[in-house]
Amino acid sequence: MPKVVDPEARRREVAEAVFRVVRRHGLEQASLRNVADEAGLAVGSVRHYFVDHDDLLRFALKELTDRLERRIMVHVEAVRSAGAREGRRQAVEDLLAELLPLDPDRRDEAEIWLAFATAARTRPTLRREARRMHEGMRMIVGKVLVGGGVPDVEVETERLAALLDGLALDGVLHPDLTTPEVMLAVLRKHLASLTAG
Repeated sequence: MPKVVDPEARRREVAEAVFRVVRRHGLEQASLRNVADEAGLAVGSVRHYFVDHDDLLRFALKELTDRLERRIMVHVEAVRSAGAREGRRQAVEDLLAELLPLDPDRRDEAEIWLAFATAARTRPTLRREARRMHEGMRMIVGKVLVGGGVPDVEVETERLAALLDGLALDGVLHPDLTTPEVMLAVLRKHLASLTAG
């Protein structure tokens, strides 16, 4: 009896193979053949689930974005339900910390995201999903700031988003200097400066 394969599960498995290739060798090495080898599949099997290479990369980027979005939404609910000021502050910090490479999984994710975001500049097929991630992050940051009564929300949203982007970039490129402790200290100080105003 032939084995029944769940197509969506297989597509996610292939996306995981894309992520591993990107982490080790960069996005330019995530060819159909290299991804198929990494997934332990024949190239024809990968082609069965994806129209072409662009379709594969688009799906992988969407999978990455969706994964982060699911994690963030858990924290959004925690911020909404937080009662006291101190509880809300911690919930906001936990939410924003999801966007930083504070542990090996989030560092891997940040490395992969940076590879895709950079590639989206010259690959039109990746732009829509990269923009979705960019705008989604700013929407969440903006809502957190509005909920905290921060004035000049538009400017402060961009300032906090730029801070998070910079910390993530430095955390990936210079993890020995921009450690998780440094990233959290900078985030906490920035959040405290917003509430102090």
